[in-house]
Amino acid sequence: MKTRTLKKDKVNIITLGCSKNMVDSEVLSGQLLANDIAVVHENKKLDHNIVVVNTCGFIDKAKEESINTILDQVDLKRRGKLDKVYVTGCLSERYKNNLETEIPEVDAFFGTMELPLILKQFEADYKTELVGERLLATPKHYAYLKISEGCNRTCSFCAIPLMRGKHTSRSIDDLVIEAERLVRMGVKEVMLIAQELTYYGLDIYKKRMLPDLLNRLADIKGLEWIRLHYAYPSKFPLEILDVMRERDNICNYLDMPLQHAANNMLKAMKRQITREEMEDLTAAIREKVPGICLRTTLIAGFPGETLDDIEELKLFLQRQRFDRVGIFSYSHEEGTSAYDLVDDIPSEEKERRAQDVMETQQEISYEKNQEKVGQTFKVLIDKKEAGRYLGRTEFDSVEVDNEVIIHSDKKLAIGEFVQAKIVKAYDYDLEGEVVG
Repeated sequence: MKTRTLKKDKVNIITLGCSKNMVDSEVLSGQLLANDIAVVHENKKLDHNIVVVNTCGFIDKAKEESINTILDQVDLKRRGKLDKVYVTGCLSERYKNNLETEIPEVDAFFGTMELPLILKQFEADYKTELVGERLLATPKHYAYLKISEGCNRTCSFCAIPLMRGKHTSRSIDDLVIEAERLVRMGVKEVMLIAQELTYYGLDIYKKRMLPDLLNRLADIKGLEWIRLHYAYPSKFPLEILDVMRERDNICNYLDMPLQHAANNMLKAMKRQITREEMEDLTAAIREKVPGICLRTTLIAGFPGETLDDIEELKLFLQRQRFDRVGIFSYSHEEGTSAYDLVDDIPSEEKERRAQDVMETQQEISYEKNQEKVGQTFKVLIDKKEAGRYLGRTEFDSVEVDNEVIIHSDKKLAIGEFVQAKIVKAYDYDLEGEVVG
């Protein structure tokens, strides 16, 4: 693509939202580089002339952030700082017509599955042979591995199927090739992501194939940690846990969003599971993998939720004692089946309820962290900040979980594993000293 500038085009990709969006941006970057087009992520130097904003459209706050980012880039274009602004991702997929009308200064909008069309704007070809070729937006020692796209579930609150379509698995062979390439690039940890991990393989292999995929990935030399994100609890395939227990490089960690614990809420959310069944499932998981770290995500303020429902949710947390918990305030999304319900809880009350639930979890997290004092863990060093190192154990994922703060006179390499003895514990973080 030719622009009015004399210098060669340089593309800056701004990624908003989830890790799945980040992978999409990394794949786009790899394709642009293969077509000899300079590309960077979140460029601070401001020496680029083209921007691609990869948007999120999941909940109201995410949509607002995406729109504000687009407007900021359009303003730079208006002031002559940019030649082109392109927009892709979930918000663009869902509201393309509205956005084209409201923000006509954007040069083109693209949906979530239109990578070849984006490349055409640069007179670039989509290269199918580039399986796993990505310009990582993460530090080079960890990466996300998206094993499928879309979702076949019908949760009443969720707009993801509207933006990402039906579940489509990637082949095991392609994923192994991509993981091997990531390891050659220096990656030591891969985080498996999908809208719904446990559904993997049903569409192309006619059976659940996550255990087979895990075994193949665990065979890759140099891949030290494999982490599982976003498993669906209903009809959970327990054989996944057999592989986790048997393979040393699969982290004893499972991210399984439950969303609520009151049965009337679970039914209204169309979660296809009851609180009693969830309790049985967590017990079975812990029996199969003793010491496993269980992370879950919850929603506060769903239509019709009562204070009794919140109390039931808090009691559920106290009984189950999850290691990690995140919580969202309900967002009333058009196109979902819950949109037909009355959004009857004010936003301030949703936030208050979410905070109430998190205070319950905060106590649990503090108690669990105190139990770790005196123990020694394998820790992956992620970064150095303010003269101290920040790392994670196998029980912690990037950005959403605990960090281990390490003070060390000895220089530690980013991406290096160390043995650290925990000497102090807080609500959500630990302090450790390198041993050995």
